[in-house]
Amino acid sequence: MASPELAPEVITFYTRLFDEGGRLTSSADGRLELLRTRELLRRFLPEAPARVLDVGGGTGVHARWLVADGYEVRLVDPVVRHVEQARDICPADLGDARSLDAKDSSYDVVTLLGPLYHLPEREDRLRALREAVRVARPGGLVAAAAINRYSSLFEHTALAQLHTQRLRDSITDILATATYDGRRGFTVSYFHRAEELAAEARAAGLRDVQVFGIEGPTGSLLKAVETSTGAPPSEDLFQSALTAARLAEPYPELLAANSHLLVVGHTPV
Repeated sequence: MASPELAPEVITFYTRLFDEGGRLTSSADGRLELLRTRELLRRFLPEAPARVLDVGGGTGVHARWLVADGYEVRLVDPVVRHVEQARDICPADLGDARSLDAKDSSYDVVTLLGPLYHLPEREDRLRALREAVRVARPGGLVAAAAINRYSSLFEHTALAQLHTQRLRDSITDILATATYDGRRGFTVSYFHRAEELAAEARAAGLRDVQVFGIEGPTGSLLKAVETSTGAPPSEDLFQSALTAARLAEPYPELLAANSHLLVVGHTPV
C-alpha cells in the first residue's frame, strides 16, 4: 500500500510554528486535558506490561506516563521534530496513521490521540481507525481523541476574540463545515460531533464503543482566567473544573460542551 501524504500545512505548523511538546503542560487547560485523558485511558488499559502503539504521539507526552506505568510503548508520528524528541522516552519512528508499519494483531493497545484532528476527509479518518484495528490484537483496546465540533466557540471566547469580525466569520465557517483550512492560526483540522465520532469508530470495526468528554463543560474557564489575568487559575478553580468534567460524564447531552472527545472501543475477538 502506498504511503498517504499528510497536508503540508500540518507538517509546517508542527515543525516551525508550534511547540507541541509544551501544549499539555504549559497551560491550565492543557494540564486538564492531559490529566483527564490519562485517567480515562487508565480505566480501560490492560494491566502492564502490555504493548502500546502510540500513533501520532507527538513528542511523547502520553508515552511518558504510559512508560512510567510499566507499558512497552512504541511511538509513531509524521513530524521529524516530534520523533526526535520522543526518542528520549521510547522507541519512535516516522509514520502515518493511515498506513502503519506494524504487523496484524501485534499490539495490545493502539492510541490515536491526535491523528483524527488533521484528517478532514472521512475516508482518511476511517483508514486511520481501521489501521488501528488491524494492528491491535483480538479484543485489544483502541482509543482515539477528536476535537469537538464547538471547541472553537469556547476557545475564542476564552481568548476574548470571538466578537471580532474576522474570528466571527472564521468560526461561523467552522461550525457550518466542521473543517478549517489552516490559512492562519491553527492548521488543517476537522471538528467532530460525539455521535459522529462513535459512528466512525463502529464503522472501522470497533465494539463496545464509548465516547467521553475530556475537559468537561467548564474547562474553557481555565483558559479565560489565564488569558485575562496573565496568571494561572487558582488550584481551587482547577479542581472545580476537573470535578465538573467527572460529574458530567453520565450526561451525553454535555458532550458538546467539551473541547476534546475521547472514543474507546475494542477489536472483535
